[in-house]
Amino acid sequence: MNPEGLVEVVLPGKVEPEGLQIRYGAVPVAGPGQVVIRMEATGVSFAEQQMRRGRYYDQPAFPFVPGYDLVGTVLATGEGVEPGLSGTRVAALVKVGGWASHVLVDAADVVPVPDGIGAAEAETLVVNGITAWQMLHRTARVRAGQTIVVLGANGGVGSVLIQLARAAGVKVIGTASARHHDALREHGVIPVDYRTENVAARIRELAPGGVDAVFDHVGGRGIADSWSLLAPGGTLVSYGSASTRDDEGSKQWPVLKLLGRVWLWNALPNGRRAYFFNLWAGRALTRNRFRARLHADLTQVFAAFQRGDVTAQIAAQLPLSRVAEALRLAESGTVAGKVVLNP
Repeated sequence: MNPEGLVEVVLPGKVEPEGLQIRYGAVPVAGPGQVVIRMEATGVSFAEQQMRRGRYYDQPAFPFVPGYDLVGTVLATGEGVEPGLSGTRVAALVKVGGWASHVLVDAADVVPVPDGIGAAEAETLVVNGITAWQMLHRTARVRAGQTIVVLGANGGVGSVLIQLARAAGVKVIGTASARHHDALREHGVIPVDYRTENVAARIRELAPGGVDAVFDHVGGRGIADSWSLLAPGGTLVSYGSASTRDDEGSKQWPVLKLLGRVWLWNALPNGRRAYFFNLWAGRALTRNRFRARLHADLTQVFAAFQRGDVTAQIAAQLPLSRVAEALRLAESGTVAGKVVLNP
């Protein structure tokens, strides 16, 4: 290994997980306004599963270092950065670059991790927690006493979403395969088996008047079912197109098709709304507002974890050197929670 230097995982092109490469180099130096984070935990998100297929909506050109988010300790601070940041544990959302032993980040983009939260625990809550919190409280604005449907309730985002919703006094119907149903019931969720049941028909039995919100990461043809389940005044939040992960052809097309549908539905005079949730929306135009919102929301998620409202679901922890195995495990659909990578 390379104890003092940089170790990073490179995605060289459209490859099987075994095609990922390990690269060694010098630890980066913090420039003005930057910090160097010594990574303690990063993870495998759905984004990386799309990126290795060349299917992520706005991924950079190959080769690049994947890694959507990370948690670690600030090793060095650049000019103009509060020197007291050194030695503190922080989280950062980076979209790419997290699968490395040392990561250069703008100091304004780091969020302190409260004492008592482990690095791997915190990692499970960064991208999944911010996504779940913002969709629930900023996009759908769900209130106590309402009923929602969460597709893939055992998934990375879904598992955090159902817990935040239950903590807010919301009734939750969640889809998952049968082996996850006991865990969902423990969280107070009504489970529906998407493999064996007619999901839309079953949900209509459970909520004859419709539901207040549906959170759909699947996209594709099934999105019309999600829209049809809404009560008047209800909100559909679409946040991905998992159903098209293995498709060939344009990576933009599934998203553009979803956006077109959303626009059309919003033009209908029936009081229901559809949103395509994009975590990065507004970053280019209002960077400071984007950062402030991210900081506030992740801080809320960490507080929810400290209160016991949310648990950190770690599916497995593997070193960066076993990244192929980690990616295979995350893509297998057999694990609950997040596959975490350690240096």
